[in-house]
Amino acid sequence: VQLVESGGGSVQAGGSLRLSCVALGYTYSKYCMGWFRQEPGKSREGLGSVDKDLTVSVEDSVKGRFTVSKDDAKNTLYLQMNNLRPEDTAMYYCAVDPRPTCPRDEYGRYRNFEIWGQGTLVTVSE
Repeated sequence: VQLVESGGGSVQAGGSLRLSCVALGYTYSKYCMGWFRQEPGKSREGLGSVDKDLTVSVEDSVKGRFTVSKDDAKNTLYLQMNNLRPEDTAMYYCAVDPRPTCPRDEYGRYRNFEIWGQGTLVTVSE
């Protein structure tokens, strides 16, 4: 069981990237999948998720620029990132919460993501 992210790289501010996360060895169509990012020395930040019913949630911090989608036939999760900014520079991870929905705690943080990919680095320059 493995999640493999790809699509990261270096881009100038204002540019776009599409990250992909393919699930190998297991089908996660019945579960919640999500995207996170982490900058060195900072805590991990949830970006968005899609549940079993393909209901998408995107965090306010990136809403309007980032879109989350999933192709169950390809067992792949996507993160489309537009109008990138230098502050978007981070390691980006996909993850699975082995539940059909994407529950959060009382602070609005994702609660149960358990399976993680190794990440793909996104670097945005001025």
